[in-house]
Amino acid sequence: MKLKEKVKGALDQKFQTVLNTPAGFDFYVAIHDFVEHIESNAALLHNLFYPAKTSQELKIAVKYGHLKKIYEGLEDANTETNSDLGHARYMALVELNQIRNNELSESNSFWKKRESFRKLASEIYDRLNSNPV
Repeated sequence: MKLKEKVKGALDQKFQTVLNTPAGFDFYVAIHDFVEHIESNAALLHNLFYPAKTSQELKIAVKYGHLKKIYEGLEDANTETNSDLGHARYMALVELNQIRNNELSESNSFWKKRESFRKLASEIYDRLNSNPV
């Protein structure tokens, strides 16, 4: 399944935004937009996890899961709900809100791992570009 040029071009643009955005809340928004683009395109999701054996060896699901926590946290921040989000999603929401409010601390796991997230985005992007499916 060859990626359409429009989808690939948008993916390239989202990834360049992740690379070029300095550390701060906008960086997490850039990651959100990158993951949102992947989530909204079945072909990208298929390419990310196919073939399954290679994905397991590279731990793609785990790496993508870390980025998806940012995506979900920002989605939760923009949605008012009375339902229980669970501890992990609630903590992601709290830490992302601290970053949004410029309460930057190395005790904030999302802030502490900011460069790791940039590296993970690069690995996911490389995986999407190297998979000729």
